[in-house]
Amino acid sequence: MKILILNGSPRKKGNVSRVLKTESDRLLKKNPSAQIIWENVSDLNFAFCHGCMACRSKGSCILPQDDAHKIEEEIKECDMLLVGTPVYWGNMNGKLKCLFDRLVAGMMGESKRGIPLPLHKGKKAIIITSCTTPFPFNYICGQSGGAVRAVREVLKSSGFKVIRKINLSNTKNR
Repeated sequence: MKILILNGSPRKKGNVSRVLKTESDRLLKKNPSAQIIWENVSDLNFAFCHGCMACRSKGSCILPQDDAHKIEEEIKECDMLLVGTPVYWGNMNGKLKCLFDRLVAGMMGESKRGIPLPLHKGKKAIIITSCTTPFPFNYICGQSGGAVRAVREVLKSSGFKVIRKINLSNTKNR
């Protein structure tokens, strides 16, 4: 079993990173032979999506090879995906969003009629968010819920089944 971790937090020892580590340790206890691949999105070097839509017909991004292509291959090979992100204005981290924009062709195909086709059916995912807004205002104000909704949309459209969500709130003083 291959487990890919996308750490969307720029803080490598922050709340999101710690929970991702705890979750990966928990999964390793259940599956001692599992292989964990950890990617810090803030360390990745990739160009922004140009919105050319050429990836739809080519099946892969046509921009020059960079770390987004590497992540696309890791997602294809993984059995489970853990995505962690701090909450920024009720959404995922901007660099994580830019990465997902570049990964469209590796995440979902398209029918002749333009209907999205998920490429990762049967794979599982876990979403982890961290928000400074205290509970329950992190939900009432759409902060944590907005970030989870955005990440879930990407994963669900790609065929992943979200099996767990972990939302940390009131993290300002943690």
